[in-house]
Amino acid sequence: MDEGEIEGPTPRMLAWARNSAAYRLSRKMMTERELSDAVSRKARQKFEQISEAQVQALAAAAVEFGRQVRALDDVSYAEIKARSSARSGKSKRAIARKLADKGIDRETVTAALAETDDLPSALIFARKRGFGPFRRAEGDEKRETREFSAFARNGFGFDITRKVMAMERDEAEAILADQATLGSL
Repeated sequence: MDEGEIEGPTPRMLAWARNSAAYRLSRKMMTERELSDAVSRKARQKFEQISEAQVQALAAAAVEFGRQVRALDDVSYAEIKARSSARSGKSKRAIARKLADKGIDRETVTAALAETDDLPSALIFARKRGFGPFRRAEGDEKRETREFSAFARNGFGFDITRKVMAMERDEAEAILADQATLGSL
Protein backbone atom coordinates (compact mmCIF):
# COMPACT_ATOMS: atom_id res chain seq x y z
CA MET A 1 0.00 0.00 0.00
CA ASP A 2 1.40 3.44 -0.90
CA GLU A 3 1.95 5.95 1.90
CA GLY A 4 -0.54 8.34 0.28
CA GLU A 5 -3.30 5.73 0.03
CA ILE A 6 -6.09 5.99 2.58
CA GLU A 7 -6.86 2.88 4.66
CA GLY A 8 -10.65 3.24 4.95
CA PRO A 9 -13.28 4.85 2.77
CA THR A 10 -13.42 8.64 2.71
CA PRO A 11 -16.48 10.53 3.96
CA ARG A 12 -17.34 11.26 0.31
CA MET A 13 -17.24 7.53 -0.47
CA LEU A 14 -19.43 6.70 2.53
CA ALA A 15 -21.98 9.36 1.53
CA TRP A 16 -21.99 7.90 -1.99
CA ALA A 17 -22.56 4.38 -0.57
CA ARG A 18 -25.57 5.57 1.47
CA ASN A 19 -27.02 7.43 -1.51
CA SER A 20 -26.42 4.45 -3.78
CA ALA A 21 -28.14 2.12 -1.30
CA ALA A 22 -31.11 4.49 -0.93
CA TYR A 23 -31.49 4.77 -4.70
CA ARG A 24 -31.29 1.03 -5.32
CA LEU A 25 -33.64 0.13 -2.47
CA SER A 26 -36.18 2.73 -3.60
CA ARG A 27 -36.35 1.08 -7.01
CA LYS A 28 -36.67 -2.59 -6.03
CA MET A 29 -36.61 -5.01 -3.16
CA MET A 30 -33.15 -6.52 -2.71
CA THR A 31 -31.37 -9.00 -0.48
CA GLU A 32 -28.35 -7.98 1.57
CA ARG A 33 -26.05 -9.84 -0.79
CA GLU A 34 -27.60 -8.25 -3.89
CA LEU A 35 -27.14 -4.75 -2.44
CA SER A 36 -23.60 -5.52 -1.31
CA ASP A 37 -22.65 -6.91 -4.73
CA ALA A 38 -24.23 -3.97 -6.58
CA VAL A 39 -22.52 -1.32 -4.43
CA SER A 40 -19.18 -3.16 -4.64
CA ARG A 41 -19.39 -3.43 -8.43
CA LYS A 42 -20.33 0.24 -8.84
CA ALA A 43 -17.69 1.45 -6.36
CA ARG A 44 -14.96 -0.26 -8.38
CA GLN A 45 -16.20 1.60 -11.48
CA LYS A 46 -16.71 4.97 -9.80
CA PHE A 47 -13.59 5.38 -7.68
CA GLU A 48 -10.13 5.08 -9.23
CA GLN A 49 -7.51 3.11 -7.31
CA ILE A 50 -9.98 1.96 -4.66
CA SER A 51 -8.66 -0.81 -2.43
CA GLU A 52 -10.54 -4.05 -1.82
CA ALA A 53 -10.80 -3.11 1.88
CA GLN A 54 -12.49 0.15 0.92
CA VAL A 55 -14.89 -1.66 -1.42
CA GLN A 56 -15.85 -4.07 1.36
CA ALA A 57 -16.29 -1.21 3.83
CA LEU A 58 -18.56 0.66 1.38
CA ALA A 59 -20.65 -2.46 0.78
CA ALA A 60 -20.98 -3.04 4.52
CA ALA A 61 -21.95 0.61 5.06
CA ALA A 62 -24.60 0.36 2.34
CA VAL A 63 -26.07 -2.82 3.86
CA GLU A 64 -26.08 -1.27 7.34
CA PHE A 65 -27.82 1.83 5.98
CA GLY A 66 -30.45 -0.38 4.33
CA ARG A 67 -31.09 -2.14 7.64
CA GLN A 68 -31.29 1.14 9.56
CA VAL A 69 -33.98 2.55 7.27
CA ARG A 70 -35.73 -0.85 7.34
CA ALA A 71 -35.61 -1.21 3.59
CA LEU A 72 -33.43 -4.32 3.75
CA ASP A 73 -34.80 -7.45 5.40
CA ASP A 74 -33.88 -10.87 4.01
CA VAL A 75 -36.61 -12.65 6.03
CA SER A 76 -39.39 -10.46 4.62
CA TYR A 77 -37.86 -10.67 1.15
CA ALA A 78 -37.86 -14.48 1.30
CA GLU A 79 -41.47 -14.64 2.55
CA ILE A 80 -42.78 -12.25 -0.10
CA LYS A 81 -40.88 -13.92 -2.96
CA ALA A 82 -41.93 -17.40 -1.80
CA ARG A 83 -45.64 -16.48 -1.75
CA SER A 84 -45.45 -14.63 -5.04
CA SER A 85 -43.56 -17.42 -6.78
CA ALA A 86 -45.94 -20.10 -5.47
CA ARG A 87 -48.90 -18.07 -6.78
CA SER A 88 -47.24 -17.95 -10.19
CA GLY A 89 -46.79 -21.73 -10.41
CA LYS A 90 -43.24 -22.25 -9.15
CA SER A 91 -42.31 -25.36 -7.14
CA LYS A 92 -40.81 -25.25 -3.65
CA ARG A 93 -37.53 -26.55 -5.10
CA ALA A 94 -37.38 -23.83 -7.74
CA ILE A 95 -38.23 -21.14 -5.19
CA ALA A 96 -35.60 -22.42 -2.74
CA ARG A 97 -32.96 -22.48 -5.48
CA LYS A 98 -33.80 -18.92 -6.57
CA LEU A 99 -33.70 -17.59 -3.00
CA ALA A 100 -30.38 -19.34 -2.34
CA ASP A 101 -28.99 -17.77 -5.53
CA LYS A 102 -29.99 -14.38 -4.15
CA GLY A 103 -28.00 -14.98 -0.96
CA ILE A 104 -30.74 -16.03 1.45
CA ASP A 105 -29.54 -18.55 4.04
CA ARG A 106 -31.02 -22.06 4.23
CA GLU A 107 -32.91 -21.56 7.51
CA THR A 108 -34.66 -18.45 6.21
CA VAL A 109 -35.58 -20.23 2.97
CA THR A 110 -36.97 -23.21 4.90
CA ALA A 111 -39.05 -20.92 7.13
CA ALA A 112 -40.36 -18.94 4.14
CA LEU A 113 -41.43 -22.15 2.38
CA ALA A 114 -42.99 -23.78 5.47
CA GLU A 115 -46.58 -22.97 4.47
CA THR A 116 -46.11 -23.37 0.72
CA ASP A 117 -47.93 -26.28 -0.91
CA ASP A 118 -46.71 -27.68 -4.23
CA LEU A 119 -50.11 -29.02 -5.37
CA PRO A 120 -51.76 -25.63 -6.05
CA SER A 121 -48.51 -24.36 -7.60
CA ALA A 122 -48.37 -27.43 -9.85
CA LEU A 123 -51.99 -26.85 -10.89
CA ILE A 124 -51.21 -23.24 -11.76
CA PHE A 125 -48.20 -24.41 -13.77
CA ALA A 126 -50.40 -26.98 -15.56
CA ARG A 127 -53.06 -24.35 -16.29
CA LYS A 128 -50.49 -21.93 -17.71
CA ARG A 129 -48.98 -24.57 -19.96
CA GLY A 130 -52.21 -26.38 -20.88
CA PHE A 131 -51.08 -29.64 -19.27
CA GLY A 132 -52.99 -32.48 -17.64
CA PRO A 133 -56.52 -31.46 -16.69
CA PHE A 134 -56.16 -28.21 -18.65
CA ARG A 135 -55.13 -29.92 -21.87
CA ARG A 136 -57.26 -28.86 -24.84
CA ALA A 137 -56.53 -31.84 -27.09
CA GLU A 138 -56.53 -35.51 -26.22
CA GLY A 139 -53.15 -36.52 -24.79
CA ASP A 140 -51.04 -39.30 -26.21
CA GLU A 141 -48.12 -41.03 -24.52
CA LYS A 142 -45.50 -38.80 -26.17
CA ARG A 143 -47.25 -35.61 -25.06
CA GLU A 144 -47.69 -36.88 -21.52
CA THR A 145 -43.98 -37.75 -21.36
CA ARG A 146 -43.12 -34.20 -22.43
CA GLU A 147 -45.50 -32.81 -19.80
CA PHE A 148 -43.98 -34.98 -17.05
CA SER A 149 -40.54 -33.78 -18.14
CA ALA A 150 -41.63 -30.13 -17.99
CA PHE A 151 -42.94 -30.62 -14.44
CA ALA A 152 -39.64 -32.26 -13.43
CA ARG A 153 -37.54 -29.48 -14.98
CA ASN A 154 -39.55 -26.98 -12.97
CA GLY A 155 -38.88 -28.77 -9.69
CA PHE A 156 -42.12 -30.67 -9.13
CA GLY A 157 -41.85 -34.19 -7.75
CA PHE A 158 -43.20 -37.26 -9.51
CA ASP A 159 -46.01 -37.82 -6.96
CA ILE A 160 -47.38 -34.28 -7.33
CA THR A 161 -47.08 -34.46 -11.12
CA ARG A 162 -48.88 -37.80 -11.27
CA LYS A 163 -51.65 -36.45 -9.02
CA VAL A 164 -52.12 -33.36 -11.22
CA MET A 165 -52.07 -35.37 -14.44
CA ALA A 166 -54.73 -37.76 -13.10
CA MET A 167 -57.15 -34.98 -12.10
CA GLU A 168 -60.26 -33.94 -13.93
CA ARG A 169 -60.53 -30.28 -14.89
CA ASP A 170 -63.42 -29.61 -12.47
CA GLU A 171 -61.46 -31.03 -9.53
CA ALA A 172 -58.36 -28.97 -10.43
CA GLU A 173 -60.38 -25.76 -10.77
CA ALA A 174 -62.11 -26.45 -7.46
CA ILE A 175 -58.75 -26.79 -5.67
CA LEU A 176 -57.51 -23.56 -7.24
CA ALA A 177 -60.74 -21.75 -6.30
CA ASP A 178 -60.44 -22.99 -2.70
CA GLN A 179 -56.85 -21.78 -2.52
CA ALA A 180 -57.79 -18.40 -3.93
CA THR A 181 -60.60 -17.90 -1.39
CA LEU A 182 -58.32 -18.94 1.47
CA GLY A 183 -55.67 -16.54 0.21
CA SER A 184 -52.99 -19.15 0.80
CA LEU A 185 -51.68 -19.04 -2.75
